[in-house]
Amino acid sequence: MSAFTIFLVLIVIVAFLLVVVIMVQNPKGGGLSSSFGGGGTQQMGGVKKTGDFLDKSTWFLATALIVLILASNLTIGSGGSTESKALDTDEPTEMPISVPATTNDAGTATE
Repeated sequence: MSAFTIFLVLIVIVAFLLVVVIMVQNPKGGGLSSSFGGGGTQQMGGVKKTGDFLDKSTWFLATALIVLILASNLTIGSGGSTESKALDTDEPTEMPISVPATTNDAGTATE
């Protein structure tokens, strides 16, 4: 398994978690934090300031996603040769030329 594949799997996992964390939040103050007291400053069931946790986790996951994307970009070229075979001038290759068939007056194809 290459490093790029590992980064790709991590990017998908972090992106999924980021979507889940964003969907849990409610921009009008209703989301998950309102179900634990509404004000965000009360403590209920051991959870204090759930909105702050969701906000910090959003920033953490977004930063982790950017770092993983940049790191995966560095590993793309390490998988093989970076030389272009299209620009290789050592062995010129010729493309086969195909001649379209023509038809005569009788409608039969001739070459």
